[in-house]
Amino acid sequence: MIPGAAATMIPSSEAAKIYQTNYIRNSRAIGLLWSIFTILFAIVNVVCFMQPYWIGDGMDTPQTGYFGLFHYCIGDGVSRDLACQGTFTDFGSIPSGAFKAASFFVGTSMVLVLSCIGCFILFFFCSTHTVYKICGWMQLASGVCLVLGCMIYPDGWDAKEVQSMCGEQTDKYTIGACSVRWAYILAIMGILDALILSFLAFVLGNRQDNLMAEELLAESKAEGGNA
Repeated sequence: MIPGAAATMIPSSEAAKIYQTNYIRNSRAIGLLWSIFTILFAIVNVVCFMQPYWIGDGMDTPQTGYFGLFHYCIGDGVSRDLACQGTFTDFGSIPSGAFKAASFFVGTSMVLVLSCIGCFILFFFCSTHTVYKICGWMQLASGVCLVLGCMIYPDGWDAKEVQSMCGEQTDKYTIGACSVRWAYILAIMGILDALILSFLAFVLGNRQDNLMAEELLAESKAEGGNA
């Protein structure tokens, strides 16, 4: 500002428009990041569900092998060949009731987050704040299902198939000579991801509500000024 010159004040209507423009731009940028991380979370969820590397053999295990939610491979103790069994479509081939329950909950979590991505198309047909809140509830439910799956899974470690690989000391929530593998750790990290994404979705939905309220207020003031 030039010394001695009168300070120019931006009209309140102009200031409101600038604020609103910045508000919309920031919300869209955060919404784009939320969308990208939602897709990444879906990939993590699918990988955790499909990969059989939740627990595996260690240095002192009687046999080599690894277990997932429903698929597992165990050696015979003689050769290095592994015999693999278990499919999600055949629940009878899953060695433990806890593994079956964990498979169901993690699978449900996967379906929920994939459905959330499918809901992105609703941005073209429904109000933005409604879609954010729908996705927020889906992501929260997906996180809860993932929590249940991760908590129930160790309850199946007393299955005879697990004990044959991990040793006789293996029991419910006691892994014996085996070790936790990367898919289980990734699933636990996915829980935090789901909670953060759902919180962010609700925040974005509420911001859209506030933006709509401000637009309606501005329109009512403009109509009152023209009257």
